[in-house]
Amino acid sequence: MTRQVGVCSWSLRPESPSDLVELVRATGASCVQLALGPLCEGRWEAGETSRRLADAGIAIRSGMMATRGEDYSTLETIRRTGGVRPDGHWPANLAAAAAHARVAAALGVGLVTFHAGFLPHEPRDPLRQVMLDRVREVAAAFSREGVGVGLETGQETAATLLEVLDELGAANVGVNFDPANMILYGMGDPTAALQQLSARVVQIHIKDARAARRAGAWGEETRFGEGEVDWREFFRVVRERNVAGDWMIEREGGDDRVSDIREALSGVALFAADGVASFATDDGAGERR
Repeated sequence: MTRQVGVCSWSLRPESPSDLVELVRATGASCVQLALGPLCEGRWEAGETSRRLADAGIAIRSGMMATRGEDYSTLETIRRTGGVRPDGHWPANLAAAAAHARVAAALGVGLVTFHAGFLPHEPRDPLRQVMLDRVREVAAAFSREGVGVGLETGQETAATLLEVLDELGAANVGVNFDPANMILYGMGDPTAALQQLSARVVQIHIKDARAARRAGAWGEETRFGEGEVDWREFFRVVRERNVAGDWMIEREGGDDRVSDIREALSGVALFAADGVASFATDDGAGERR
């Protein structure tokens, strides 16, 4: 199995397609998961974005969709505002999904990931069916364009997410597995969760974190290797379960993200399984091992 190791474009906070190219080059990565919002909203021209990245030898491996009105101030605010949960934003979010699907298809991108929002754990909770219906509509919008969907982990337990995937029954929906999110949201051990979800994973986010010190609070994102993800055990499961999908480094904190991502690329190389492709950094630290 061949996979690519790259970087999430939004981690670099680029201001333009050319800025993104320079920042990705500085990390040493050669592929990206691209935030599609700027293209869908007309702030970036899709053709120019694709052309500049291609000319620089940077592949677009997947896309990301952010939903409207998300407020990450506290766990409670994101519980209320995240994903497809808010009624007031649902029409706009469904329209945005269709727009993201069209842009992804035009770019030749076969996977777009997003947060569905906090999925209720109790199957009989009326809100669970509402959210399932909405996720199903979003998945259908992407399916019409031949694009797959990855639901990002963290806002529910692995067991709940598995139940939801089974209930959805949508062939184009899988899991974007983010181990740090399991810790940040207090939703279980990331390695154990990966074991449960391994057959449904379509992409992995490489991100680290420490758990919150008190209930109801956020955990703390950290640089790769400085948090509580047991990366040696995590990658052992990836190898043993033959977990599919690219590995995209995501960094949402810190003031020197280029440096943090470069170090993450080098760190991941120590655990990389056979078959990892496109993994060289400028100093050679990311060669296959």
